[in-house]
Amino acid sequence: MTNRRSIEPISWWDAEPDRLTQDQAEVSAQFPDLRWAPEGAGRWEGRLPMWPLARPEPRGLPDLLGGQGMTVAILYRQAYPMVPPRIYPVDPRPEPLECTQHRWHVLGDGSLCLYQTETAWDPNDSICDLIIKAAAWRVEYALVKAGAMAVMTLNGIVSDDAQDHLITQTATSGNTAPKPIAEVE
Repeated sequence: MTNRRSIEPISWWDAEPDRLTQDQAEVSAQFPDLRWAPEGAGRWEGRLPMWPLARPEPRGLPDLLGGQGMTVAILYRQAYPMVPPRIYPVDPRPEPLECTQHRWHVLGDGSLCLYQTETAWDPNDSICDLIIKAAAWRVEYALVKAGAMAVMTLNGIVSDDAQDHLITQTATSGNTAPKPIAEVE
């Protein structure tokens, strides 16, 4: 009879303790309202800032977003850092129909679609880059909900300021209330 060694699963942070330390330091410094929870594969929970982008915040952003950033749950997967965490919007939570239409950039499970392909994530990337994309998603979501845009942009507003004027325009028009999905289509 062969002596078999027991194979027990370990968490990604047991396999990558330096990466956990790096993530915790970076996220705590840049997003102090997020709290780490070590359950399962681990997660961050809390509220994102309205505008963590490198360029100046457009006038009217607090009016567009109701004065607060999005509440999220960021769930790691045991294959991290080879695969990115999934970010789920908690408030506002996309409507079920929005999880079935590409223009909202929400996957069928309700997590955000922040990359054009799953392979766009580089395991060396900072999780903070992904979190910034999620905060920017929230701005585009508000613009589409208000009818200022028909569809979210392909690359997002993180590195493209072409839609920034719509934030001010929508906020100053007083047209920030979400429209029913039928009107947005």
